[in-house]
Amino acid sequence: MEELDIEPPLTLIPELNSEQKQLCFEWGPVEMLVCETLFETAEQKEKRPGCPFVYIVRRDQDVYSHTLRKLFNESHGIFVGLQKDEKERTGKSRTTQLVRVSKSYRSVIRACMEDSHQMAVSTWDPVMRMQHSTQVSILSAMELIWNLCEIMFIEAAPAGPLLLHLLDWVRLHVCDVDNMACEVLKSESPAKHENFWNAITIFVLQGRMDEARQLLSKEASANPVSVNMCKILDELMKKMPVLSLGNAQTLTEMELKWQHWHDECQRFLQDGTFASNPHMETLCKILLGDENTILEKKDLMTTWYHYLVTRLLYCHPTVKPMDLHLYAQLSLDQFLGGESSPEPLDIILLAAFEFDIHQVIKECSIALSNWWFVAHLTDLLDHCNLLQSHNLYFGSNMREYLLLEYASGLFCHHSLWQLAVDYFDYCPEYGRAYLELHIERIPLDTEHKALKVLRICEQRMMNDQVRSICKIMAMKAVRNNRLGSALSWSIRAKDAAFATLISDRFLKDYCERGTFSDLDLIDNLGSAMLLSDRLTFLGKYREFHRMYGEKQFFPAAKLLLTLMTARIAPSSFWMTLLTDALPLLEQKEVIFSADQTYELMRCLEDVMATKSKNSTLQDDDTETMKVEMLRLALARNLARAIVKEGTLEE
Repeated sequence: MEELDIEPPLTLIPELNSEQKQLCFEWGPVEMLVCETLFETAEQKEKRPGCPFVYIVRRDQDVYSHTLRKLFNESHGIFVGLQKDEKERTGKSRTTQLVRVSKSYRSVIRACMEDSHQMAVSTWDPVMRMQHSTQVSILSAMELIWNLCEIMFIEAAPAGPLLLHLLDWVRLHVCDVDNMACEVLKSESPAKHENFWNAITIFVLQGRMDEARQLLSKEASANPVSVNMCKILDELMKKMPVLSLGNAQTLTEMELKWQHWHDECQRFLQDGTFASNPHMETLCKILLGDENTILEKKDLMTTWYHYLVTRLLYCHPTVKPMDLHLYAQLSLDQFLGGESSPEPLDIILLAAFEFDIHQVIKECSIALSNWWFVAHLTDLLDHCNLLQSHNLYFGSNMREYLLLEYASGLFCHHSLWQLAVDYFDYCPEYGRAYLELHIERIPLDTEHKALKVLRICEQRMMNDQVRSICKIMAMKAVRNNRLGSALSWSIRAKDAAFATLISDRFLKDYCERGTFSDLDLIDNLGSAMLLSDRLTFLGKYREFHRMYGEKQFFPAAKLLLTLMTARIAPSSFWMTLLTDALPLLEQKEVIFSADQTYELMRCLEDVMATKSKNSTLQDDDTETMKVEMLRLALARNLARAIVKEGTLEE
């Protein structure tokens, strides 16, 4: 095992004194239960006040964040759409598709960031405001890293377009200058505003020449002495060569134009054109790429990567991707100046500039509090065929490992577990095994939720889990005396023993009440009644009652006799069946033939013999009267049947 790069975070549990008492814990899939305990001998034991609580320590708290629910839900759709896209495009078409997916992920991150910002602004609770502000900072860093990875790894822009993408990256994530410019322009005299030159300088540092020229025109209008200098500086900004994405211009042509423009800026500076205005002179030095001048403005740039992109823009506009890490490291060192150490975000960005994908993923896994970012980024990079050579020593590749970790965290949430199912589906090696283990731990609080889980298992042919879920729900229904629901679940589980048990409960209730509950279910059992003999008897016995109610006496009598002679009814129910024959025996028309009557007589004697043998026959007047009535009705019916059959023979 490799050692951890950093110490794991310390989790404080209130009211537990670890110096005097020990901690007892039990691991779960994504949680740990912690409580107080004492390991002492019988002599040492004494009564002390203890902690009556059991604490749940969760590994991934972010799944319970309401602000991140949108991130998890919407990114799930993007992930599934990427996996289902079976069109194996190549070249620019494939790159365009993956860039579009990457931007979709970033738009979800930004939307969640804006929601968190609104909640931070609107809440009055200082604790909640701090939590939402922290969430905004984390989401902002996530989008910053993702955007850079998109430029470096997915788009893989060559020299020239690379700098354009980096400029857009900085402009998107360092946008305070827009608010500053609005304040300046709204003032009565923009040229005299305290942030006037700061706004122009930041626009120039970001390569936003149109905005800088627009502000500079305010100086020319307000100060006639500066008109000539403003005009020259405006012309230099306007002439600055920029390589556009749709331009067919070569890098050599670009370098020649840039050198010519650079010489022109140098000439104006040496001639002292801007000597009377320090602000314009500073802007001209920035255009010339004077590193000391640019570094002096680091307070306006706020970040080292802004400083890096500015240096590249004015010193190395055709920088090659392979040289980028050299400038990145140098810019970081110069910007920090040895006054502070790099933050985790700085280390991640440096790794991206070095094209070290695995280091980016590793550092993000350490720095971020959940697996969402690394799981989705790794999956996207895997679709770019950038991770094929990196397999983990314990079997699964990096993509699958991170997806499994992320999905496992989702499974501990009461509703997000449904998203995790799809993530497991797209992990070909261990996904099914993880899903089987996790799905058995889902609390089946309602039938609606149980049906959701069951549908998922049935779609994936997870037969053991299907049977387990059905048995659990059947037992719950039996405890609540909901026999119809219990029978339905036992049929879905194909559990013959449990179906027999529930059928006996139905028959017992019938004996006590004289009617069946859940008639719709019993009437529509169909082939499901063949699951067990007792269930078959229940279905057929209900069919007998239906025939009798519809006055179909002959088929009803035949079915009743079949049920008695087949011996599939419980012995305690035999007398009930014989009693059901009484109304048919008393009909004006002879229903039972002589042979059928003999069968009924034999069944009655078998019942009496069984009761006598088991010593369960009680001297009950009602029972005795019932038996006598049956014997009398059978004798009468036999006589009538013999006469009828003899007459027919003649």
